[in-house]
Amino acid sequence: MAKEGAGGGPDWNGLLKWSLAHGDGTNPPRALSEEDRKWFMEAMQANTIDVVSRMKEITQVMKTPDDVLQSHGVTPENIEDMLDELQEHVESIDMANDLHSIGGLDPLLGYLKNSHAGIRAKAAEVVSTIVQNNPKSQQLVMESNGLEPLLTNFKSDPSTTARTKALGAISSLVRNNQPGLAAFCLGNGYAALKDALGSDDARLQRKALHLMQYLLDNKADRSVATELGLPNLMMHLASSDDAGVREAALGGLLQLARDKTPAAGNTLPDQDKLKDVLRSRIEGISSMDADDLHAAREERQLVDSLWKECYNEPSSLREKGLVVLPGEDAPQQPPPDVAGKMFEPPLRAFAAVSSEGSDSGSGKKDPPLLLGP
Repeated sequence: MAKEGAGGGPDWNGLLKWSLAHGDGTNPPRALSEEDRKWFMEAMQANTIDVVSRMKEITQVMKTPDDVLQSHGVTPENIEDMLDELQEHVESIDMANDLHSIGGLDPLLGYLKNSHAGIRAKAAEVVSTIVQNNPKSQQLVMESNGLEPLLTNFKSDPSTTARTKALGAISSLVRNNQPGLAAFCLGNGYAALKDALGSDDARLQRKALHLMQYLLDNKADRSVATELGLPNLMMHLASSDDAGVREAALGGLLQLARDKTPAAGNTLPDQDKLKDVLRSRIEGISSMDADDLHAAREERQLVDSLWKECYNEPSSLREKGLVVLPGEDAPQQPPPDVAGKMFEPPLRAFAAVSSEGSDSGSGKKDPPLLLGP
C-alpha cells in the first residue's frame, strides 16, 4: 500500500528521501523490494493526469448550454478557472493541435461571444496561446472563422480587458500568417488599431503598438499606416506617462525612420514635431535619478538612435554619457526589438508544468465539470 503524506496526498518528502538513499551516486544500485517498487510507482502516478482525457472533459463542459451549467451550480468564475487550466494544457504545441481533433476548438471560439466579459477575455487568452508560433493551429482557427469574433471584441467590447486580450490573440494569429494578415486588413483592423492607439488605456496602447511594429515590416502595411495618420499617433504616444508605451512608440518611429525607400519619403512628415518630442524625452531622461536611468535603458538607446537616424548626428544623451551607463554593455545594433518580445516562442510545455507546481499550495479549487448527460 502506498505511503501517504500528512495531507493525504503523495508523500513527496518520503519520495525524495527514498530517491537520495537509492541513487546518491556513491553506492551501487541495489534491487528494489516489491513493496518499495509498488510504493514508488503509486507515488509517481498519484499526481499524474491524462491530459487528453482532461481536455475532453473540458470540451464537454464548453459544449454544454449555459442554462444546464447553471442548473448544476457552475458559475462564470468556474468557467474562467477551467479555461485557466486549459491554457496550461495547450502550452504544449501537440496539445494545442489536439484540441481541434477532440472537438474543443469550436466551443472555445464560441466563448468569445459569451455574455460574461471575463470568459470572453480568458477565451481569447487561450486562443492566443494555441496559435502562438503554431502555423497548424493558426490555420485551424482561420478555417473555423475565429478571427471574426476576435476582431469584433477588439473593436467594440465594452470591457477593456476583453479588448486587450482579443488584440493579443489577433497579434499571435496573424504573425507569419499571410491569410490572417489579409483578413485583418479586410476586416478594418487598421482602423481598430488607430482607435486603440487613441484610447486612454496603457495596456491596450502597448498591445496595439507592438502589433503595429510587426505590421510596419511590410511595405504595403506601412503605406496604410501612414494614410491613417498612425505615425503622428506614435509621436504623441512617445511622450506617454507609461514607459512601455513610450518605448513601443519610439521603436515604431525608428522602424519608419530607417525606411529609406523613395516611397517612404513622407512616412515621418512632421520632423519639427518629432524633434520637439525627442528633445522633451532627452530632458526627461537627463533629469532621472540613477535607478530610473537604469530602468530606462531601452528608451535611452531608442531616443539616441532615432535622433541619429533622423538628423544624422548624435543626440545630446550621448554627449552626456547617458546612452551607455558605467557597467552597461554597448547598445545593440539595431537597438532593442521592443515588439519582438511580445512574440518570443513561449516555454509551452515547461510553463504548464511550472504553473502546476507553483499553484499546488494556493488552495484554488478545481472547477466543477459536468460529465454526465
